[in-house]
Amino acid sequence: MRRFTIAPGRIDGDRVVFDRDETRHMAGVLRLAPGDLVVAADGRGRDYTVRIESLGETATGTVLGVATNRAEPALAITLVQGVPKGDKMELIVRAATELGVARVLPAITERTIVRLEPSRWRERARRWQRVAKEAAKQCGRGIIPEVGVPRPLAEWLEVPAGAAELRLCLWEGEALPLARALEAVAPPPRVALVLVGPEGGLARREVELARAQGWTAARLGPRILRTETAGPAIAAILQFRFGDLGGGSTAAEPIRD
Repeated sequence: MRRFTIAPGRIDGDRVVFDRDETRHMAGVLRLAPGDLVVAADGRGRDYTVRIESLGETATGTVLGVATNRAEPALAITLVQGVPKGDKMELIVRAATELGVARVLPAITERTIVRLEPSRWRERARRWQRVAKEAAKQCGRGIIPEVGVPRPLAEWLEVPAGAAELRLCLWEGEALPLARALEAVAPPPRVALVLVGPEGGLARREVELARAQGWTAARLGPRILRTETAGPAIAAILQFRFGDLGGGSTAAEPIRD
């Protein structure tokens, strides 16, 4: 069945009302009709099987069943990503969403080339959030990753790490090989933070600041990766090592009251 997203507030008992964007996609692109069955994901881990009832300005439907989405990994990764130039951030957000990243926090670093007014940064963040929403729908995730509004790196580093058992700062300088850094991690973490610089990487001062906050500087290998490659690469490695990448698939199970 086709997947769509729906805000929890648009679900009232067994009735749902889709927003205009999803309605246009249903009617104008997919040519769905009343009586067709679709899946509506509420962004909080629940999938609703819905029978379309009407396709007016906003589509309506009836809930036939609800299930817990099982596509979320046990490892929750937050990617603190130095803002790159061009549309690279969209590529990073899309790949990170597919790889099960829970949050993407765009960081303004010493080597960030793009400089915008606060209102423009908020516009960018809204666009990146839409990319995450579409990517989550495409890959079957039940939860849409949060994409933050860009902030200076120092501010993100000051945010309490909470339950994060693993904090990795990717750096091509004097840093531990990633394999050695991960060997010291036991038991398997449930929450991980990863820091990736923009084009040109992180400045030494920024790496030292991260180290002072308890982050471990690590390098991926002998080759220097592009910033749009490094974030998804480390997410894939961590999900394979500690998460669900490479494991068997599990089907969603019905929710019983």
